[in-house]
Amino acid sequence: MADTTPRMRIAPSPTGEPHVGTAYTALFNWLLARHLGGTFILRIEDTDATRSTREYEGNVLDALKWTGLTWAEGPDVGGDYGPYRQSERKHLYGEHVEALLDKGHAFKCFCSAERLEKMRADQRAKNEPPRYDGHCLGLSAEEVSAKEAAGETPVVRMKVPAEGTCRFTDWVYGEVEIPWTSVDMQVVMKADGMPTYHVANVVDDHLMKITHVARGEEWVSSTPKHILLYEYLGWDVPEFIHLPLMRNADKSKLSKRKNPTSISYYSALGFLPEALMNFLGLLFIQIDEGEELLDMDGLAEAFDPHTLSKSGAVFDLQKLEWLNGRWLREKLSEEEYLHRVLAWAGERDRLKQGLALAQSRIGKLSDLPDLVSFLLKSEAGVTPESFDGMKKITRANALDVLKAVQPALDALPDWTTEAIEAELRRLSEEDMGKKLRLVVPPLFVAVSGSARSLPLFDSMALLGRAVTRQRLKAAIAVLEPAVSAEAAE
Repeated sequence: MADTTPRMRIAPSPTGEPHVGTAYTALFNWLLARHLGGTFILRIEDTDATRSTREYEGNVLDALKWTGLTWAEGPDVGGDYGPYRQSERKHLYGEHVEALLDKGHAFKCFCSAERLEKMRADQRAKNEPPRYDGHCLGLSAEEVSAKEAAGETPVVRMKVPAEGTCRFTDWVYGEVEIPWTSVDMQVVMKADGMPTYHVANVVDDHLMKITHVARGEEWVSSTPKHILLYEYLGWDVPEFIHLPLMRNADKSKLSKRKNPTSISYYSALGFLPEALMNFLGLLFIQIDEGEELLDMDGLAEAFDPHTLSKSGAVFDLQKLEWLNGRWLREKLSEEEYLHRVLAWAGERDRLKQGLALAQSRIGKLSDLPDLVSFLLKSEAGVTPESFDGMKKITRANALDVLKAVQPALDALPDWTTEAIEAELRRLSEEDMGKKLRLVVPPLFVAVSGSARSLPLFDSMALLGRAVTRQRLKAAIAVLEPAVSAEAAE
């Protein structure tokens, strides 16, 4: 008898700081697996070799483990349907793309990047949605062979019906209808032989026997492509559940450009994982006022996947802080509370290394709180006046430095003392034409709140990428209106 156990997965891409949206989606899949008596698995989607690293993968695993979630199968625990990294499954995708070609459901496309860009520009000029125009769709087998013999390397695109509508049932949105004319002829295999996300996702979900695909609502428009691939390959189509995106209080999409979104940020600031998951879980369930404090068992008991709302899930930081405070006060014994405080202060050896760095800068031990307290604070507390008093550096100069440094550090692949120093030296000399000694002081103030602090590069490494990013953004937000007011005078 075929195994009919429900199976759900979370499939993050290790391309940066783990996002709270990953925890949000993972928690839903975990709750759904428990509700249905199914299996929750973790798969790493790392086919983007230029951005995916094992360090980032480690960050994803550590962040999800910190939340308290567990999975029955994954790259770290194994399982019957591995490997659980897409980069280790490359050999599986080519045969299925060949099957699509053999069955006439896909075609080879030789269009150059220049032709495709002109096609898109023409479509934009006509206010048409950008989509492939089918230029290579009618090539004969002889024409394809001649192009390949001449050294032209094609991509493979999937065919899409020219008319009609894709209809599917979503657990949140109900009956969904999307015209095929709005669905692009997606590339499924790149010229270098690497699969694209869409075909790798479908092949992996099928081979791993995923029965329920729960993901963010941004994937609704891609669902027709995935349904086509399932049908073209003769496979059963899973259930689809598209979760409303988490949004800021003003209903804008939750993004790191506006607010801190990294799981590591909330860990560094001393939020309890139980409180974060409690908060995220409340976005999925209906609960009476006064009954909000729920552990994982409580969330699972209250969870009903058929009562999900279409309205966006609001990431209300004030509510998260309120819940976290209740967990600290009401759920932890004194012994557990002290244990959590010490564990948090010792996270990533932050306090120990901070105290060691301070040794060369103190005259007495009572100097330590002023020197190292910024490592444990939620904010540096800077004001425009914080940036006054630096030799040869005005507030406007400081703002220029912060605006140049913040995005550059955000894109830094490795977050280590050495990597931060090397990037700041490069940025100072090559991009800004400044000496490093004119770049460092504003950064000292932005990350620590003081002109007298621990060594800058070590401090940034200890604070972590997410906290450093937020402090630089906060300093820019403080300086910009002050500099604009000065310029207007």
